[in-house]
Amino acid sequence: MIEFLWKAAFLFYSQTLTEAEAWVSKRLQLMLEGKSSSVAPGMPRSATLPKLTPQERKPVDTCAKYLLNNAKYLKYDDYLKAGLPMATGVIEGACRHLIKDRMDITGARWTMRGPEAVLPLGSLYISGDWDEYWQFHLQQEDKRNYLALYSSGIPLMKQVLKAPCSTTPPPLPIPV
Repeated sequence: MIEFLWKAAFLFYSQTLTEAEAWVSKRLQLMLEGKSSSVAPGMPRSATLPKLTPQERKPVDTCAKYLLNNAKYLKYDDYLKAGLPMATGVIEGACRHLIKDRMDITGARWTMRGPEAVLPLGSLYISGDWDEYWQFHLQQEDKRNYLALYSSGIPLMKQVLKAPCSTTPPPLPIPV
């Protein structure tokens, strides 16, 4: 959304960054206060006064259309009160870092199952939760594979339980 505002601002203030910045800041402030519906109507009017051609005023019309079409989602005041994140750039950056950089490798071919298996592990690693996850994984594996069989009295399990078990996580199978 902010990229639309900047493109519209540079239509009006192409010569000075300071004026464009002030114009964008004013509209962002209104939107953060929950007044995004009041931002859109004034924009096309502002583009009409200097008698711009339809092609010249396209950034302004695109911005206004975006704001009007997405008004029901632009309740930033409510989102702020609820403590919800609004930094889409951070989210988009994380998606690029986690998904695009891993999946969009030259020559790589992926089925649906591959990324569904690899991406959660990469996410755990990037978030710093890998060690905690690995301990949980070992506990669950122990329950599934050993404790259930041992409780049913299978003699072979006594030998398996005596075997050393590594608590060190293996290296991650994906570069992140």
